[in-house]
This record gives sequence, structure tokens and C-alpha cells, in this order.
Amino acid sequence: MNLNGGVNLLALRSHNAALVLDLLRTADADGISRLELAERTGLTPQAVSKITARLRADGLVAEAGYRASTGGKPRTVLRLVPEAGHAVGVHLDRDELRSVLVDLTGTVVGERRAALDFGAGAGAEAVVRTVAREVEALTGVPSPGLPPRSLLGVGVALPGPLDHTRGVLHRVTGFPEWDGFPLRDALAGRLGTPVVVDKDTNAAALGLAVAGERGSFAYLHLSTGLGAGLVIGGTVHRGARTGAGEFGHQVVRLDGPRCGCGNRGCVEVLCLDAVARDDLAEAARVLGVGAGNLVALLDVDVVLLGGRTVAAAPEAFVRGVAAVLQERARRGGEEPVPVRLASGEVAEGAAQLLLAPLFGRADG
Repeated sequence: MNLNGGVNLLALRSHNAALVLDLLRTADADGISRLELAERTGLTPQAVSKITARLRADGLVAEAGYRASTGGKPRTVLRLVPEAGHAVGVHLDRDELRSVLVDLTGTVVGERRAALDFGAGAGAEAVVRTVAREVEALTGVPSPGLPPRSLLGVGVALPGPLDHTRGVLHRVTGFPEWDGFPLRDALAGRLGTPVVVDKDTNAAALGLAVAGERGSFAYLHLSTGLGAGLVIGGTVHRGARTGAGEFGHQVVRLDGPRCGCGNRGCVEVLCLDAVARDDLAEAARVLGVGAGNLVALLDVDVVLLGGRTVAAAPEAFVRGVAAVLQERARRGGEEPVPVRLASGEVAEGAAQLLLAPLFGRADG
């Protein structure tokens, strides 16, 4: 199955073009003129004209009318063409697959869900087949679907640990049979399009940063597991081996219950045990203790909460985590770090693994 992947875009090879594209992406509905692009990028008007001419030839940019000038002829206004490119984002949870098709602005234009057995009951090849089937259905391939060259690729987000650079999984907690599986290459070979693989929390954090979350923040994801995505100074922090953000496996109770990772008393096992007992106050308190450790270590600006378990009782988790952070801040005579619900989801962030580099974000 070949999805006509790999859009041949000059912008992918040009830092200056990425700057221009990003301004076009974030411009309002009225568009933006070449002169404004030059002023905001620091490029010469001649350089902007050459870049926008190439982008128009590639179908990424179109004229959107004219704007009155303070002198001389009216200025031509340009806009991004959202439908000129698409990316698929796939979130592989332990029991569910969610996939989205997004345009160049990150707007979701298609969505699918499917049950998933991530463990030994299905096996790696069966999961790969499921992902391929869902992507095929979402993009309309092999029946008439996306225009040729429209698909940038597929971003896949799933529980870690894994090697983001090579797209190889490590010993995913509770699923040791995945250790060493080359998921990126297996999917790329089957789909015939570029594939990027990352941890679910990193993908979600990237999506939040691209959507406008500023500064440094920790995204805590509580679903069938618990992890964190870290953005430091506006950039996703993965660590030297994509190991940053294994938040759920910090030990907070030495004599606690055994965790799937092999340790005792991890935040994840304590939090999930409390959820299983329907003790959401305790689950939120444990999550807050882990969040407090993270805040003390990294001094982030905000803590964002997401995941299916949080979404089922958002007020309880925000209130409970915030209470722990407020108490710790009070004892230290500091201002508490705010706690909010995250505004995005993992699958949308996975699509940004393909889109973000197009707009100049190297951490995509």
C-alpha cells in the first residue's frame, strides 16, 4: 500500500521559508502582506518575494486579496492554503487506537477510533496491520482520497520507553514483548510514506507548544498508564535516549505495591490503584506529590493535566493536584505553580511530529 507520501516541498529545506510559512499559519483570516512578512522575519522584501513565489508554485500559499497602502498601489495579501498538505496522527494506547487526519493548520478533518490489544494477545504485526488499515480508511487510499503528494506522513504516539530517533520500542511497561521492535520501519514499509514515532506524552506536549502554550511546562498524562511530556524553553525535552518524562516510575513509597516496571511504590501504580478503587481524591493527591517533585526539580511555569482518566473527572484532578502544589509552595514561601487542563490530545500532537518541522520547529 503506497499513500503517495513525502511531499516534495522546498520549504522543508529552507529555514527562511519555514519562518514565512509559520507567520502565514498564525495570521488571521485577512492574511498577511509580503511587506509585513519581511518586517516580522527580518528578511529583505526581495527574499520574501522569492520565497512566497516558490510557496505559491508548490500550492502552499495563495493570494487573498488586497490591503490599502499608505502610499502607492494596494498591497497583495497572502494566506496559507490549509488543504495543500495533510498529516495523520495516530495514538496507540494500551486498549484503543485513535487516528486523526489534519490539514496544514492542524485542524482535524477526519477521525477514527478502533479497539486495540497492544499486548501479546495481538502481537506486533497485528498492531501494525491495524494501524495501516485505519490510516488507509482515514486517507481514502486506495480509493480516491487525498490529492497526490498531499500526505506529509504519519506520526505515531504510544507509551514509552522508546528510541525516538530510530523509531524502535524498548521494554514498554507491562509489554516486554515489544522490546526492540522497529515500529517506524515496519509501518513505513507497509504504508509507503514517512513515519515518525514518539512517546505519547512528548507528542501531546509538542501539540500544546505548537498551539500556543508558552514557556516551560509539564504535561501529565493519566490514562491506562502515567507519563509526562516536558517542554523547556519552548522546546520538547526528550533527553539523550528519549528517556525524559518517565514520570510515572518515580518511587514515592519504598514499601509500596509492585509496579509493572519492577520497582515498588511508583507514582503510576499508586495512582492507578487509587483510580481502580474509585478513590479519585487519593489518585489526585498521589499525582500531586509526583507533580510537586517535578516542579521542584525543573521549576516549570505550569502543570497541564490530560488523558482519559483525567478527562473523566477533570475538576477532581485539577483541584487535588493544585492543593498539593499550593501546600508545598506555602511551606517554601513561594507562589504556587498553576495547574490547568490541557487543551489538546495525543493524536493531534502526533500529527505535529510531521507538521512542526515544516513551520520551523526542529523538535517535531
